[in-house]
Amino acid sequence: MAAPRTGLLGKKLGMSQVFNEQGNRVGVTVVHAGKCVVLSKRTPDKHGYAAVQIGYGEKPLRLCNKPELGAVNKLNVTPPRFIRELRLDAAQLAQFEVGKTVALSSVFKPGTYVDVVGTTKGKGFQGVIKRHHMGASRNTHGTHEFFRHGGSIGCRLTPGRVHKGKRMTGHMGDDRRTVESVALLEVRDEEGLLLLRGSVPGGKNAMVVVKNSTKRTGAARLGEVEEQTKKKGGAKKPAAAAKKK
Repeated sequence: MAAPRTGLLGKKLGMSQVFNEQGNRVGVTVVHAGKCVVLSKRTPDKHGYAAVQIGYGEKPLRLCNKPELGAVNKLNVTPPRFIRELRLDAAQLAQFEVGKTVALSSVFKPGTYVDVVGTTKGKGFQGVIKRHHMGASRNTHGTHEFFRHGGSIGCRLTPGRVHKGKRMTGHMGDDRRTVESVALLEVRDEEGLLLLRGSVPGGKNAMVVVKNSTKRTGAARLGEVEEQTKKKGGAKKPAAAAKKK
């Protein structure tokens, strides 16, 4: 079982760009994670585990039910739109105060790695070519009406049925996914923004959960990330130059 790690809730705003010390431009994903409110705590003595319940965003009063209104009225906060419970170590509960907002700098540090949990973009009902990257049929003479078909899915004799997990057409996207080890380049407390270098699931204005990474705990500097990107794209240039000679 993975060790508990602190995190916050946020909203994916989209992409932007920053410049490193060498003047190189680096694309980043901007996540707004400010104004997260602590709604309640879970203690090992009372609940059997340690966690905090955090809310993000604002929900209209007309959409709230009576239990939700009663809970936020006691804390004198606005009803949050996005609520999640994050597991912690028992020693970390003291840094969170119920009814107060959490500062980004108290949870995240620039130059580290985080894991982002969100819901991917929904693609609707798709065929096997787009969903499973299967090859299409040749669009030549003698080929009729099955250019993008899935083909055979089984046999009549043995096993006499379609195997479970067969790659076929169906609903694509709109799944809960976790992207691990995303580089956190900047933490802007005043604006409530996190600048991430890497993929973030979901489209614009999608709700996400950002947690400190457990698999990769080293430093992630802007210059190192840029050097890794250049190495991936520039490895083939010397070989191509040698062939021309």
